[in-house]
Amino acid sequence: MSSRTIQGLRFGVTGLLIGLLSACSSAPPQGQGASSARPSVDGAPDYLMDVSKIPDAVPTVHTGPFKASPYRVLGRDYTPMQDGRHYREEGEASWYGTKFHGQKTANGELYDLYGMTAAHKTLPLPTYVQVTNLANDRTIVVRVNDRGPFYSDRIIDLSYAAARKLGFAEKGTARVRVEGIDPVAWHQQRDPAYLVTARAAKPEGAPQSASSPASMTGDVYLQVGAFASAQSAERLRAQLQNQTASPVFLSTTENASGTLHRVRIGPMTSHDQAEQLADVLRRANLGTPAVISGN
Repeated sequence: MSSRTIQGLRFGVTGLLIGLLSACSSAPPQGQGASSARPSVDGAPDYLMDVSKIPDAVPTVHTGPFKASPYRVLGRDYTPMQDGRHYREEGEASWYGTKFHGQKTANGELYDLYGMTAAHKTLPLPTYVQVTNLANDRTIVVRVNDRGPFYSDRIIDLSYAAARKLGFAEKGTARVRVEGIDPVAWHQQRDPAYLVTARAAKPEGAPQSASSPASMTGDVYLQVGAFASAQSAERLRAQLQNQTASPVFLSTTENASGTLHRVRIGPMTSHDQAEQLADVLRRANLGTPAVISGN
């Protein structure tokens, strides 16, 4: 099945779910980190979080190299695509949960069963896809950061939260349509003025505009995104403000390419606090935050 650095084979979850779901307790959420002992079988968590409050993944332009090298698992060779933006396929979807929670994905990230992520055998990592449950027309957006499923002929393995949002976690599998997303086109459909440049994706110095909080010297901030479009920046700012009690603000600067609107969070009390919040936002698929310091 879906591997943590391509290890192991997951077994079916349909029969297991019945017993697990009937034994729910008041245990704390497991989406906050790896459990102390890895379960021997896969299944649903004891704590059933309200997944309607978990936002879909937000497609983000990837500026580094994709993980798309050929690999071999269970005696079979796989050659990943180099571009997944135009991918479209219909087939069976499954999900994976507690057995792999907190384990490394093929992308090197930690799997969070409450994150909006997925595993795919040949899409480049990372890739954003829209998944539609053909039985009920529910649609979600997830970030593909893992390899699999290697069991049966299923085309995608979703996180537990993603399967719950699509309405098939209790059944174990569903017939779905998976469509690759071009992050730039996705944002432009919602805001024609949207523009992402390589320069915008690189965190620069601390905010200097009047819209930033005062007394920034020595403080620590998170930069979550940078946009040519004020509307796109404000949309992300509003979304982030629902995820943290820290101030989320826009820092606007002018350069040779025009106006740049940076979305930042802070100030933080420490670098550790900033790193912890950055990890939470990454697991929620809300960009790739970078820790920066005030000048």
